[in-house]
Amino acid sequence: MNVTKKVALAATALAVLGAIVARLPISGWSRPTATRPMAIRGAIIQQDVDPGKQLPIADVSIATDSDVATSGSSSDSSGFFSLALRPEIKAGTPMVLKFRHPDFEPLDLKEVAGDEIYVAHMVPIRRQSQNQGPDVVVGSISVRYSMETPTAVNVGSSVKTFKIANTGNVPCDGKPPCSPGMRWKAAVESATLDAGEGKEFRNARLSCIAGPCPFTEIESDNFSRGGRTISAAVRNWSDTTTFLLQADVFRRQVGDTIRQSYPVMIDEALNFTLPATAEGASIQAKIDGAPIVFPLGPTPVLSWADCNVRTDQDQARVFWCELKPGYRFP
Repeated sequence: MNVTKKVALAATALAVLGAIVARLPISGWSRPTATRPMAIRGAIIQQDVDPGKQLPIADVSIATDSDVATSGSSSDSSGFFSLALRPEIKAGTPMVLKFRHPDFEPLDLKEVAGDEIYVAHMVPIRRQSQNQGPDVVVGSISVRYSMETPTAVNVGSSVKTFKIANTGNVPCDGKPPCSPGMRWKAAVESATLDAGEGKEFRNARLSCIAGPCPFTEIESDNFSRGGRTISAAVRNWSDTTTFLLQADVFRRQVGDTIRQSYPVMIDEALNFTLPATAEGASIQAKIDGAPIVFPLGPTPVLSWADCNVRTDQDQARVFWCELKPGYRFP
C-alpha cells in the first residue's frame, strides 16, 4: 500500500469517528457544571477552660456581616450549623460570622470562607436570681423510665414416644436403609411436636428408653434449637427400640420493665441519655428536701432547669439541663 492510499484511509477513519462522536447523546459528553456554592460548617459550644464543660448550644442564630451568605441559619440540638454562601463567594473571602442567643453574649468572629471546621465558643450570661433568699437546693436526682421487655414463661412440657420397629441381624443386601457400613437392615422413624400458637419449645431432648439402644443413631436433629415445631428421626439396625422426645413449653410475652439511671452533674448542668425505646420518662428530685416527680415530655419543662434534647444516630435521646437562677445542687 502506497503513502497516498494510507493517507486516504486515515482520513476516512477520522471522518467516521467524527460522525460517531457527533451522534453520541449530549448527556454523555456534558461539560462540567459550575462550581457548587460554598457552605461553611461548624459547631457552637459554651466557653470553658474545661473541655468536659464545653456543652453544645442549640438555637443560635448565625448570620454574616454582608451579603456573603444566601440566608441566615441556626444551630441544631448538637450545636451544629451550616451556612450556605453565595455562588460568587470564593475560598479566602473575608467575612464576619455573627452568633446570637438570648442566654449568651453576642459573638462576632472574623473568618475567611473555606472548607474548615468552624468552632464558636460563646460565653453564657449569668442572670441574677430574683429570689431574695438562699438558693433552692435540688438534690437526689434520678431518671425513671419503662421499656418493653420480651420474656418467656414456662407453661408446661410436652412428650411423645415413638418406636423404631426392626429385626436385628438381617443382612442389608444393599437395600437402604442400612446400618453404618451397609451390613445390616435398618429402619428409620420420626416424631414431631407442635407447641401451638404463641408458644415455643425449649430444652428439647431425645432419649432411647427401651430396646437395644446402642445400635441406634439420630438421623436428623430438628429439636435441639427449639421453636414452635420440633422433630427428630432415628435409625435403628437391631431389634425394635423406643424413643422419648420431650421439651419444655414456653409462652412469649412482652412486659414493661422499670429502669432507673442517674444523670451526670457538671457545675450547674446535668446530662443523661434515654434509649430510643424508653417510655414514660420522668425525673425524680428533692426540691428543698421535698420529693417531686417531673414528667419528661418531648420538650422537657422543669421549674428549676432549662433543658435541651437532641437525638443521636442510634435514636437515643441526649438531655442537657442547666439550673435556672436561684437553684443549686447540694
